[in-house]
Amino acid sequence: MRRNDLFYIDGRWVQSDTGDTCSVLHPATGGIVATIALGSRSDVDHAVEAARRAFDRYADTSVEERIALFDRIVTAYERRWDDLAEAMTLEMGTPITFSREIQTKMGLSHLEEMRRVLVEYPFERDRKGSTIRREPIGVCGLITPWNWPINQITSKLAPALAAGCTMVVKPSEFAPVSPMILMEILHEAGVPPGVVNLVNGTGEIVGDAISRHPGIDMVSFTGSTRAGILVAQAAAPTVKRVTQELGGKSANILLPDADLERAVPAGVLRCYFNAGQSCQAPTRMIAPRSQRDTVVRLAAQAAASVVVGDPFDPKTTMGPLANAAQYERVQALIESGIEEGATLVAGGLGRPDGLEGGSYVRPTVFADVGPSMSIARKEIFGPVLVIQFYDELEEAIDLANDSEYGLAGYVQSRDAAAARRVAKRLRAGRIYLNGATATPDVPFGGYKQSGNGREQGVFGLEEYLEVKAIVA
Repeated sequence: MRRNDLFYIDGRWVQSDTGDTCSVLHPATGGIVATIALGSRSDVDHAVEAARRAFDRYADTSVEERIALFDRIVTAYERRWDDLAEAMTLEMGTPITFSREIQTKMGLSHLEEMRRVLVEYPFERDRKGSTIRREPIGVCGLITPWNWPINQITSKLAPALAAGCTMVVKPSEFAPVSPMILMEILHEAGVPPGVVNLVNGTGEIVGDAISRHPGIDMVSFTGSTRAGILVAQAAAPTVKRVTQELGGKSANILLPDADLERAVPAGVLRCYFNAGQSCQAPTRMIAPRSQRDTVVRLAAQAAASVVVGDPFDPKTTMGPLANAAQYERVQALIESGIEEGATLVAGGLGRPDGLEGGSYVRPTVFADVGPSMSIARKEIFGPVLVIQFYDELEEAIDLANDSEYGLAGYVQSRDAAAARRVAKRLRAGRIYLNGATATPDVPFGGYKQSGNGREQGVFGLEEYLEVKAIVA
């Protein structure tokens, strides 16, 4: 049986230096899922030392050896599929079907994609008599959030492993159990001691220690823009590479010719994906004012179709938010939307009918949202859609770009060429057209305060590589 109060360092499960602990709570009931140790700066020191010892040997492994390692990891991962899914449903409340078919599957997709990239990637090539090499950057600190606990770790860990890096992982203290199962998977697959290390704890202590540590060459962070700024500031004195995937407030533009019967419900449900706890969720629907009544009617119907309830019930399509603090934040923002004069179309304050406890939120839609309202500008990170209206296409594009964020964007039109023209003008890192979904080889990352750097596929791998020129 796993000891949740241990860290994985240098290929072994070890005790924390402090003995400090915290409880992981099931957001549907408030019951204790696990008790984890909270790491200290000295725990981070131990993990970094292990990673530095392992680096030279692992960096020197051949591509063929790394491919074989990925094959073993994938096999071990598939054996623990149900364990990972159940852990995520317990620690963050995702419906069990969603955990099995989306959360767990996405983690595997990053491993499989990076294995494919390894087969083809040219780590060394000649150029006019010189040799251009791409070499592992070194020891990497991977700081990940609670909303996609396995997806966000594997999207960093897979390219780091493929590049030949070693690493220290700090998952969120709100969702640490599935990452610990992932460490068991890596151990079973034969990842060499010290190549991957895990230290649980808070961002203020463990995350800060990783960001500042002179023995860490790169930090890859996913989380809020506020926390990302703190990571970058802490990392600056050691001039380490910092990549960040931060907040979002993604616009979903419905062009006048869009199929509203399809586009509006799809946009609402995509906003509610993972209970709205996705940084690229299309949380701002921008629709023609001439079609306001139809858009509002369809949005309200879509919100009413969501089944909120017990995350272990296969019929449930939306569980609770991941923790009580997020519940309170979302409630405050819903209240601000009401107070600032937006039209409440569906949902609102409080829990859904029949759910008296837990971090459950009513699927909510606001219409007639002004561009200066808090709900139009702040990342809510819950099942709350805001609808804005436009008269001319230029106004729609201006509304979409009027944000400090630029992670994703969405465009709906029967005219594919028109949708692409609008997509080219949106200041965001990934644009989805007409309900498309992305494959794991497509780069992911943001403009503006949504971060820097890219994850996934070749683009993700190259974030973990240095470029060396050997001139002869």
